[in-house]
Amino acid sequence: MTKFENMVYLNFSNKEILKKQQDAIKKVRAQFGREYPNIVNGKEVKTQKKTISINPANTDEVVGTFQKGGKDDAEQAIQAALKAFETWQYVPAKERANYLFKAAKVMKKRRYEINAWMVSEVGKNYLEADADTCEAIDFLEFYAREAIRYAEPQELTKNKGEKNHYFYIPLGVGVVIPPWNFPFAILCGMATAAIVSGNTVVLKPSSESPMMGWLLADIMKEVGLPKGVLNYFVASGAEAGDYVVEHPKTRFIAFTGSMEVGLRINELAAKKNEGQIWIKRVVNEMGGKDSIIVDSEADVDDAVKGVVAAAFSFQGQKCSACSRAIVDKKIYADFTKKLKKAVDELKIGNPADNFISGPVVSAKAEKTILEYIEIGKKEGKLLNGGNKVKGMNGYFIQPTVFIDIDPMARISQEEIFGPVLAVIKSKDYTDSLNIANNTIYGLTGAVYSLNRSKLERARKEFHVGNLYLNRKCTGALVDVHPFGGFNMSGTDSKAGSRDYLMLFLQGKSVADKIIKGI
Repeated sequence: MTKFENMVYLNFSNKEILKKQQDAIKKVRAQFGREYPNIVNGKEVKTQKKTISINPANTDEVVGTFQKGGKDDAEQAIQAALKAFETWQYVPAKERANYLFKAAKVMKKRRYEINAWMVSEVGKNYLEADADTCEAIDFLEFYAREAIRYAEPQELTKNKGEKNHYFYIPLGVGVVIPPWNFPFAILCGMATAAIVSGNTVVLKPSSESPMMGWLLADIMKEVGLPKGVLNYFVASGAEAGDYVVEHPKTRFIAFTGSMEVGLRINELAAKKNEGQIWIKRVVNEMGGKDSIIVDSEADVDDAVKGVVAAAFSFQGQKCSACSRAIVDKKIYADFTKKLKKAVDELKIGNPADNFISGPVVSAKAEKTILEYIEIGKKEGKLLNGGNKVKGMNGYFIQPTVFIDIDPMARISQEEIFGPVLAVIKSKDYTDSLNIANNTIYGLTGAVYSLNRSKLERARKEFHVGNLYLNRKCTGALVDVHPFGGFNMSGTDSKAGSRDYLMLFLQGKSVADKIIKGI
């Protein structure tokens, strides 16, 4: 087994690579409108109600028709996972890991196809889609190796007259609820981390990106994963969401999404239901209100570049996205002047044509973001954007920047999850740090400064799970930047870390008294 290495992103400036991606998009588009079943216990299941996946760049186009399961369907999925767990929990770690290694190979072969579906379903440009696919492959490769490492003998202090062993066993049936913004990577990472640890899963993908969940289910079927280990279950959140979380046979829930939904899951999971014999484990990765501090001693050009990339890549629809730039008053005028120019240069268009800025994911998201933009117009000065893009049949919003924002303004405190940046003027570096820490979140943050002592202060005082110094606050890599946040950003799950599989395992200690002859 080779040492883990991160995937390298495709270079789309290479004409040959660009053409391959364009051809893949054409092939995918030729499949628009098909219907896809749920997969429960290895069987195709269709429901009366349907989930329609729409291309956010062209709302006349149906990417695919998917199922919408209810309580009865949820019960079948839980029971299928429960039955599969009876045998899957005893499959050796190396054998479980091998399914992930095989799946990684398939993903590498189907890379352009996976990218193409992501471009079509959630509106990522080519590089953003490929980075998502690469992260999914990294999760498979890394967690497979980690499962093997966790299965190795654990060192204990010796005790005379005994043979003692400590090892890890899986939890049971888990519900995995991924987001739409990293619709393949996070979905793949949470589901396969649980599976390779010996658990079985009911995977409930986001209704905004069910195709990406279908692709994972299809790939795991291709590599021969036993039936019932992964159950692909597109369902109504209102009818089936609470049901699977509250189910007495659900042992854990892994969730990535909004603070509001994450807190509800945590509350529901904390209550004991009839027939439940364990305390459920909740792995919650929630929202953020992430800041980049630009110090008076920063390289302003570099800081502008980092803020623009972190704020507007994938239209700001990342929990790690920069939504606040906190800028020292000494360089505020220079920074905002250069920021305006850089944001004005962003090209908006259809992600199928690889424009930097594409649509937001849905009509609901568009409505919410436009409402926040109107709030911003009352709370500060509009520097860039501020409107829906006219003449395009999709959910396109101009990259929007507000300056002179009060640190306690709504657009400075509330998660918007769109292409909206609030710029705040600080008195000095201490003030910048205080502002950066003034939200209920604590996910990512960054500091641009050429003063090492200030960077060291940030290392200690900037309270976020992922801090970046002199670089943007997005783009975490597996086993390079373990990812997860503090406070209302979740349980600090640290996806892509050497701690992560522990969230899906429990330790068992066995003491064996030495008796001669046995």
